[in-house]
Amino acid sequence: MLSSSSTAVKNLPLKTRLCFLLKLVCFVSSVLIFCEFLIYYVAIFQCQWPNVKGGAHMAEKETSASVLKAIILADTHLLGEIKGHWLDKLRREWQMERSFQTALWLLQPDIVFILGDVFDEGKWSSPQAWADDVRRFQKMFRHSVFTELVAIAGNHDIGFHYEMTTYKVNRFEKVFNFTSGKLITRKGINFVLVNSVAMEGDGCAVCRTSEAKLVALSHKLNCSQQKPNHSNKRCSDVEKLPASEPILLQHYPLYRKSDAECTGEDSAPPEEKNIPFKEKYDVLSQEASQKLLWWFQPRLILSGHTHSACEVLHTGKIPEISVPSFSWRNRNNPSFIMGSITPTDFSLQKCFLPFESRVFTIYCAAGALLVILVLAHVQLLTPPFYFAQRLISKHKAV
Repeated sequence: MLSSSSTAVKNLPLKTRLCFLLKLVCFVSSVLIFCEFLIYYVAIFQCQWPNVKGGAHMAEKETSASVLKAIILADTHLLGEIKGHWLDKLRREWQMERSFQTALWLLQPDIVFILGDVFDEGKWSSPQAWADDVRRFQKMFRHSVFTELVAIAGNHDIGFHYEMTTYKVNRFEKVFNFTSGKLITRKGINFVLVNSVAMEGDGCAVCRTSEAKLVALSHKLNCSQQKPNHSNKRCSDVEKLPASEPILLQHYPLYRKSDAECTGEDSAPPEEKNIPFKEKYDVLSQEASQKLLWWFQPRLILSGHTHSACEVLHTGKIPEISVPSFSWRNRNNPSFIMGSITPTDFSLQKCFLPFESRVFTIYCAAGALLVILVLAHVQLLTPPFYFAQRLISKHKAV
């Protein structure tokens, strides 16, 4: 059978064989281009910037030009040299690079926030490994001068509290210009960056410095939001900031018992939702959470760390959004948040990236079709009509 098939193939004209080979190359190339490039455009093209809730009631000065367009993502976990297999790196980093570059091209945000765990092995990587990881990050998350990128420190970047050192914190700050208690004001909107790993409350050197900066910033913001006739001596010499309630950006979520109340297709799996969270490991401690709420009275809190989505209300009025992981390594359905923000209001919309399982399904289906086409071409796979005809002939002969 095999010899007759190979003979049949050899007897085919060269032009016919080349034509078939060209068709196979075009088929394979089309599948690769779609799965590795076009599928990201298909997914992200469906995402639209949300309208600010104020809508028609926006003040005249809050026109569309004054709306800040922000993309918020979390937990990219770029693999390091110790735990990162080269194939895993290649696959997941390509996915994040294509997702990010496609989002920049289609959505053109003003600013991008990464809520910690930029790297997977920053907590123990050597200086050379750190430099290599930074180089890869800068290539993957390259952006134009019209888009600003801000990264927050996570426990995988500088270590959990017991692993955190001044050296690790400083090298992260040097690359990303990040300090805990730093204020970023864009278009009159105040963003407070928090090193949540340093909110241990045990008086460590990094913790003391971080909390002191947060307290000082809290004082500035509170003085800036007071009305002129309520000003007091404590605020007389304080530099005034835009009178906009701040948005907190941090890696650890504020304290909550578990993810039991979280809903949505990208929330934690059912078997994990009722597992109690450990303070200072999964979430901030109750004490640290209360401090941040008391110091800043934020209008919105954005956090990462859990790799799953969740939305909770603190003190019955302050929303916190836990942003899922941006990487296929942590989720089959990664996503990011699109925020339209003004000094007085905000509106958020989730944008899902391609599902990894769907990409694998397309590849499997294309591979099966490719095998069928090749077998049919070399006559190892008999068309159903001829197969039935052959059976009938054999039956008559018997």
